[in-house]
Amino acid sequence: MARKPRIHYQGALYHVIVRGNNRAYIFKSRENKEEYKKIASKYKKRYRFKLYAYCIMDNHAHLLIEVDDIPLSKIMQGIQQVFTQHYNRKNKTTGHVFEQRYKSYLCDKDVYLLSLIRYIHQNPVRSKLAGGINYQWSSHQEYLGNPGLTDINFPLSLFAHHKNKAIKRYLIFMDEMETKEVKSVIKEEEIIEVAKNIERHKMPKNALIKIIEEVTEIKMGKIKGNTKSKRISDIRKLYIKNLKKYTDVPNKEIADLLEIGSSTVTNVLSRRYTENDFIVKSSVEIDKNVKL
Repeated sequence: MARKPRIHYQGALYHVIVRGNNRAYIFKSRENKEEYKKIASKYKKRYRFKLYAYCIMDNHAHLLIEVDDIPLSKIMQGIQQVFTQHYNRKNKTTGHVFEQRYKSYLCDKDVYLLSLIRYIHQNPVRSKLAGGINYQWSSHQEYLGNPGLTDINFPLSLFAHHKNKAIKRYLIFMDEMETKEVKSVIKEEEIIEVAKNIERHKMPKNALIKIIEEVTEIKMGKIKGNTKSKRISDIRKLYIKNLKKYTDVPNKEIADLLEIGSSTVTNVLSRRYTENDFIVKSSVEIDKNVKL
């Protein structure tokens, strides 16, 4: 069965993880890490995506990418193929260098951007590598005033408009400084809602709507309002259940979006469905798309 394409829309933010085939140490040498950065830079210019963070470990790498009009699949195909050619040529080998499909998680930029940057930059800390947070092959140093491959301006602007103050607050956010006064300011300004769980990826409402439209093969505009059609009613329930599961949209907004009463939303959310119900079976397909 062919894999479904990853969801694409302009401005989508993805946490991408690439691994060596069979967990091979494809980035172990300095030269290979530099080459991967060089190739990523080449495709960044060609496809105009933003790279907010990266960390290249010995057998895997993390990239935090915001796409423009070119989908993530095309971006990663270019980067992975060119590095594979380089690696095989250098090592006189053939075949797969990476696991056949990289992992990508569609993330809510407004909620998780800074938490994901911290998560990526702290990979060497968790792995107890030399340098810790100052590990040479992550974008952390770029945030301290040495921009190169990474688009640091927008993330830093979430801390403060003045660059030096922003960097100081960034370091506090990375747990590298202890200043209660500044931590208090950051909390008061509500720069970010820190993710309770990085793996809980909330997503933008419009992205989920697109997924549900593809699964049901019907546009959302056609299921709004009251209707006696069971299929339309079931699709509305599908929207309610999954908007609640995958987005931060409140019940009242869900009701307004579907042009139904708030009590209907409450009733749908409180009801349990069997595995044979349309809502459950279709939700399985939606889950697969969200987790591509």
